[in-house]
Amino acid sequence: RVRKISARLIPAVVAFRPEAANWKWETNVLSSKEVNAWCMPGGKIAVYSGLIEQLKLTDDELAAVMGHEIAHALREHAWERASQAANAQVGMTIAAIALGMSGTQQDLAGMAYNAMFALPNSREHETEADRIGVELAARAGYDPRAAIVLWEKMGRLSGGSGTPQWLSTHPSGETRQKDLSVYAQKVMPLYEKAKHH
Repeated sequence: RVRKISARLIPAVVAFRPEAANWKWETNVLSSKEVNAWCMPGGKIAVYSGLIEQLKLTDDELAAVMGHEIAHALREHAWERASQAANAQVGMTIAAIALGMSGTQQDLAGMAYNAMFALPNSREHETEADRIGVELAARAGYDPRAAIVLWEKMGRLSGGSGTPQWLSTHPSGETRQKDLSVYAQKVMPLYEKAKHH
């Protein structure tokens, strides 16, 4: 299911970043109870089985998650976070990895992980990824309104015991819902068009 959805989402990236169509895209589902998903600049997508199972996601909702994560990668938010990190070393480390320089591999991997995943995205990054995500979903023929339901489900899940770590970096609440509703409506024509093709 996940690979089928990514196969429809990936061609839609050209609307935001044409050269990303040539990335070596790869989609994997990781068997883990964790409620998580990510996409690296370069096109590596990972969806955790816990996300699909715990939230009982529909294809439209899955497309919303994946569209959101792909949007972060298209906008290179991880690199921005790295360069903004208080420790400039993190940014330099990522550059070193990207250039394939040698060094203490574990240290580098640890720092890269922090820059990619542990440091939270800013509110601006999240809003941008939400907006691009619903448009990618719509262009791929998935109902963009599913994003609203998705974040409601997330909210309910985090209302339970312990917020999933992945969610703690995402702004929640009414502002996000309102913004998503507005953007989902804006891209409805793209969805209608894609659905009939």
